[in-house]
Amino acid sequence: MGSYLNPGSKGFQESLNSEIYMDKTGLIEKTNAVLNTRQKFLCVSRPRRFGKSMAADMLAAYYDRGEDSSSLFASLKISGAASYHVHLNQYDVIKVNIQEFLSMTHDMDDMLAMLQKYLMFDLVEHFGDIRFRDENNLIQVMKDIYAKTKRSFVILIDEWDCLFWEYQQDQNAQKKYLDFLRAWLKDKDYVALAYMTGILPIKKYGSHSALNMFTEYSMTDPGDMAEYFGFTEQEVSDLCKKYQMSFDEAKQWYDGYDLIAHHQSGDRYYSMYSPKSVVEAMLRHKFGTYWNQTETYEALKIYIQMDMDGLQDSVVRMFAGESVSINIGTFSNDMTTFATKDDILTLLVHLGYLTYDSIRETAAIPNKEVSQEYVNVISTMNSSI
Repeated sequence: MGSYLNPGSKGFQESLNSEIYMDKTGLIEKTNAVLNTRQKFLCVSRPRRFGKSMAADMLAAYYDRGEDSSSLFASLKISGAASYHVHLNQYDVIKVNIQEFLSMTHDMDDMLAMLQKYLMFDLVEHFGDIRFRDENNLIQVMKDIYAKTKRSFVILIDEWDCLFWEYQQDQNAQKKYLDFLRAWLKDKDYVALAYMTGILPIKKYGSHSALNMFTEYSMTDPGDMAEYFGFTEQEVSDLCKKYQMSFDEAKQWYDGYDLIAHHQSGDRYYSMYSPKSVVEAMLRHKFGTYWNQTETYEALKIYIQMDMDGLQDSVVRMFAGESVSINIGTFSNDMTTFATKDDILTLLVHLGYLTYDSIRETAAIPNKEVSQEYVNVISTMNSSI
């Protein structure tokens, strides 16, 4: 319908049309369960190429009331859930990718102004029969729409944290952005669900977070979202059979992200694989390094070179197959605030360069593919480690 309001199902259709598609619609059951509750704020952080954007496209296709998407989901897992028909195509969806706005502007004020302007364009055009108190105020426009229609919105924010890469040193810009998100989303009746994805967990200032209403699902604490981002061991095993590839080799190359979900009924363990790498290996019929084509590679080199508190010694130990103790509690969830080597190691967990064992509180290099990244970095560093 619009660029940002009710964007339709094209993105999800492309995933379904792809040669390799893994059914992750079980995620919809999780989001349905928190719609219009105090738990309606979800933030999922995973490394690049772990299926975050695909999940956002899937949620948009499912909730979007602008079209009937039942044919897309009829044969998928979610179609058997009790909540499936209750929420299918029942919401106005706002979907934004923050990277898109960041790339079109030069400072935080311009970015936030453009974001609000473009959203209001879609909203005012679609709800043209409503009299608005202030057509230049996004929050008031959405309040007026909800007051008139009594329909709340599903808000999907992809790459929510990209500005923490772009504005690493600009705390004022970061605070403006977080304050905007808080004002837009917190305690607003027009929000049925706010779902954000990114690499980093939500930025903390001291012991507080401007977005403390969000429940976070990260690489260090995946909760019950673990299986919906990345490929499970069974899924990779099935693919290896289909494409006549060695599962043992696939495991050596791409396994190692051992996510532990803590439940009252006991801990559940998930051995997750990077989907980008597995798909490339299957389609090319060749194992190799496919995940590394991102800007995070330079970050790995920069942080190892810092050698804070004997960081390089820890890297050498992990490169030899050891696990090292790590305290994730002091990490500020940004790219620059590092008090100890533990903060850098925690960042590398979120970037996908390490895996974290929450039971033993240790970090390790997950697999052969990522280990090769360390080889590449170390070989290009001026000083040997």
